[in-house]
Amino acid sequence: MSITKHNWTKDEIIAIYTKPLMDLLYEAATIHREHHDPNVVQVSTLLSIKTGGCSEDCGYCPQAKRYHTSIKTNDLMTVSEVKEQAEHAKSSGSSRVCMGAAWRNVKDGAEFDQVLEMVRTINKLDMEVCCTLGMITENQAQRLAEAGLYAYNHNIDTSEEYYKEVISTRGFEDRLQTIENVRKTNITVCSGGIIGMGESIEDRAGMLVALSTLNPQPESVPINALVPVEGTPLEQEKPVEIWEMIRMVATTRIVMPETQVRLSAGRVNMSREGQAMCFLAGANSIFSGDKLLTTPNNDVNEDMKMFEILGLKNQQPFAKVYQRETVEAVDSKFAPLGEKPKWSRPGHIIERNLEASTKGK
Repeated sequence: MSITKHNWTKDEIIAIYTKPLMDLLYEAATIHREHHDPNVVQVSTLLSIKTGGCSEDCGYCPQAKRYHTSIKTNDLMTVSEVKEQAEHAKSSGSSRVCMGAAWRNVKDGAEFDQVLEMVRTINKLDMEVCCTLGMITENQAQRLAEAGLYAYNHNIDTSEEYYKEVISTRGFEDRLQTIENVRKTNITVCSGGIIGMGESIEDRAGMLVALSTLNPQPESVPINALVPVEGTPLEQEKPVEIWEMIRMVATTRIVMPETQVRLSAGRVNMSREGQAMCFLAGANSIFSGDKLLTTPNNDVNEDMKMFEILGLKNQQPFAKVYQRETVEAVDSKFAPLGEKPKWSRPGHIIERNLEASTKGK
């Protein structure tokens, strides 16, 4: 049985990533089978509960209000709307619902209270519930935990060095602080990144160093391929080749053997054969449904057909970690504090982000 290592170096990870592909696949598949059932894959549904209008300048994101994209914005969904979507996801084979809101950070108040009620509602459907809401404080994480949140997603996106070339409105350290705040609760951590943003192999390795040296390592690591959206600073980036995804998945599996590796954005552009190789390399989770927040995704019926061809089974909810108890709002031990944390605003200029924000004006 391979031992989880927490002191990976960038050079070690690059050496793994650049191995001959057949050797890399064999090693990753072997480690995957030591820690997971290779024929079981979790199916999750990603739901945008509040779309667009974000104040950040993330170069990949069509939800940033400063860029001129065709994304339709919407206010926060109601609890009943979210429940209906979750029930549909469950009937389609999903065991987890991930809710995303286009916020820089969580603010105490009526909208956060509404999200807490969404978490309670989905948990009572016996589904894992995950949120990605931006930066959160320890108190806010505790309130989410009480509501029954299973996982909190907060991607680090890329290496600390390349992060400065993608985002200028918040710092890399804010990502790590949010993960640390989540770790003070019983909520599992979901954190990964995006490849295809113009980064180097060294940057991809740097991202995996940052994640794998966390102790404990994230229970879930999404590997996204950039889906370029017209109007964003990265709209001209060349699509990621399937071999890059396979190598990234395999390397992630080797350095984080117990983690669920999530084949996330960009899967819509992959063939069944390419996805099968990613599963062989250690991916054991996908997002299903017609959208991933705002970008196209694979049809659930096509996914189920692929599962049938490959002999894959859906992972049941709470197969990895027990179901959380739901504490009702009236019984909560954690009151809103009205915090105003000083999350960083580095403020340096990223030329391509600035150009995209002025284009179309």
